[in-house]
Amino acid sequence: MAKITTREYTTVTEVAGPLMVVEGVEGVAYGEVVDIEIPTGETKRGQVLESRKGIAVVQVFEGTRGIDTLSTKVRFTGDILRMPVSMDMLGRIFDGLGRPIDGAPDIIAEEYRDIAGAAINPTARAFPNEFIQTGISTIDGNNTLVRGQKLPIMSGAGLPHNELAAQIVRQSKVRGTQEPFSVVFAGMGITHEEASFFMRDFERTGALERIVAFINLADDPAIERIITPRMALTAAEYLAYTCDMHVLVVLTDMTNYCEALREISAAREEVPGRRGYPGYMYTDLASNYERAGRVRGSKGSITQVPILSMPDDDITHPIPDLTGYITEGQFVLSREMHRRGIYPPVDILPSLSRLMNEGIGPERTREDHRGVSNQLYAAYAEGRDMRDLVAVVGEEALSARDRRYLEFADRFEKEYVTQGKDVDRTIEQTLDLGWNLLADQPEGELKRIDEKHIKKYHPKYRKA
Repeated sequence: MAKITTREYTTVTEVAGPLMVVEGVEGVAYGEVVDIEIPTGETKRGQVLESRKGIAVVQVFEGTRGIDTLSTKVRFTGDILRMPVSMDMLGRIFDGLGRPIDGAPDIIAEEYRDIAGAAINPTARAFPNEFIQTGISTIDGNNTLVRGQKLPIMSGAGLPHNELAAQIVRQSKVRGTQEPFSVVFAGMGITHEEASFFMRDFERTGALERIVAFINLADDPAIERIITPRMALTAAEYLAYTCDMHVLVVLTDMTNYCEALREISAAREEVPGRRGYPGYMYTDLASNYERAGRVRGSKGSITQVPILSMPDDDITHPIPDLTGYITEGQFVLSREMHRRGIYPPVDILPSLSRLMNEGIGPERTREDHRGVSNQLYAAYAEGRDMRDLVAVVGEEALSARDRRYLEFADRFEKEYVTQGKDVDRTIEQTLDLGWNLLADQPEGELKRIDEKHIKKYHPKYRKA
């Protein structure tokens, strides 16, 4: 193995946004770590973003403030960006670049890992099929989360996605095992208030002991946001595949991450894609999302719940649009439901879990799960249609059947969707709640549920 050598230059020729151009360089590689000493004596870190003959473009993690073209020293280390990992990470809080910010000392590393990770061989992937119980009815009953899945929360500014994510973190468990989820939390461009909310919630519930947190605040350099999720996912891969732990990764807010990508792209004067975002944003997002999953022969797993706030609540915006292509569904939060005081305001109609059917049924949840979920969805969709019809013709014009579905939609939101932030429902409680709502419908209309399940679980027959 060739010996790693460092090279030092003072030939900075240009500084633009988070980027710095160094000329007259030799043997510089893409992704190489750079130490930058500015005239005040402060040292910043960076990474080679582009390398061609005699020129290197460096992205500076702490921002380019204080860098000049006369006396700044640039040292190319000859190594890629790595982070120290060990079980000591649990219960610790780091900044966006992996430096401790909780007042405790640096961790003693078991090893140093490349933050870019290694692609999982598709043939080595195990298919996700183990039900994760979050205790939230709209998720467990209708959009089931499965171990090893990536399932984003698509929200909007001012909606309670942070509260929902914190509840998922507190309550998630794999049924049939006593193995709790370890949680890796990455905050990108979040406010001090949001960061303190998560930390207070984790401390209050005792969850902090099993959490590794990486915090990049809104007033931290935007360029750090490119590194933060990769740091978090590297920690998750160590815990999952080396330490055989089940890991839940929460990434918030992916919109801030994509804005940082756009900033770097603009500084490099690249040809913009949709709405100014770089054309490679799909590939870049996939390099993060695809680090979730299960690997054959490993007990551990990584389940991802990315959070993104859709600009103008537009689900066709490039960020949610591309995320939807890569991930296996989405939870969509409704502003209209939030305004009516419904928590969590999960709208089940546009929400989807593509792996749901693999994680439910006998020996996983309950045999009637799929039928009840489909019937609830159909009845609620019809009730929502009746609301639109009432706005046009008035409730008096509805038939008795139409009024029944209109009432069902109201009851569904009040009794099934709505639950407290500390309410942890089992899947049995969720399904029984669904049956109580469906009990008011004629049996002849329960066409999506197997007849033997109606005879077994319908409240009318259970009482008998």
